[in-house]
Amino acid sequence: MAVLEARAISKSFREGTEVVAVLRGASLGVERGEIVALEGPSGSGKTTLLTILGCLLTPSSGSVVIDGREVDPARPEQLPEFRRGSIGFVFQQFNLFPALTAVENVTYALGLKGIKGRAARAEANRWLDAVALGDRADSLPRDLSGGQKQRVAIARALAGSPPIILADEPTANLDAQVALQVLGRFRELAKQERRALLIVTHDPKVRQVADRTVRIQEGVIHN
Repeated sequence: MAVLEARAISKSFREGTEVVAVLRGASLGVERGEIVALEGPSGSGKTTLLTILGCLLTPSSGSVVIDGREVDPARPEQLPEFRRGSIGFVFQQFNLFPALTAVENVTYALGLKGIKGRAARAEANRWLDAVALGDRADSLPRDLSGGQKQRVAIARALAGSPPIILADEPTANLDAQVALQVLGRFRELAKQERRALLIVTHDPKVRQVADRTVRIQEGVIHN
């Protein structure tokens, strides 16, 4: 049974006097323990779909179901609850707090999930070690390379053990060796901890760890 489902998701945006359809009835399911790679050209709707599944954007029509619970777009107050309890999100642009160190960025996210104090710092350090960044835990984002910032963002998404990980181009800023390490860790998480991973990507290395690859073209899913 899918822990994450998109059911006939459509999304349109108004640009001046025109309405632009980005998603057109996209349906997709991801099961526990499964890694799904979502591929498609720029402008195909990949990131929009990921953002809707991550409860950061509401669809124009259709529905999102998370662990058997339908997300009600008429109740926006539900969205933070779903994000905190079920979803870890790796953003393409990192979205780190510039005034917080690497470990503080991760512990801040854990605080939103109710994990604080020494337990939060221990959990944050554990995941920074897991992405080979333990030696930079006390560094500010301005002192980190793009690849290191991405690894902080990945550690933040993994911390707290959310059952669903959504990743937007997670290897885009990583060198080949580190990318393979991170992808290997994703594979371990999916198989050993039964987490569901949906990865938007252009990177062919993701196919090496994915259980299946799904393409999206002009807002339509092609399985």
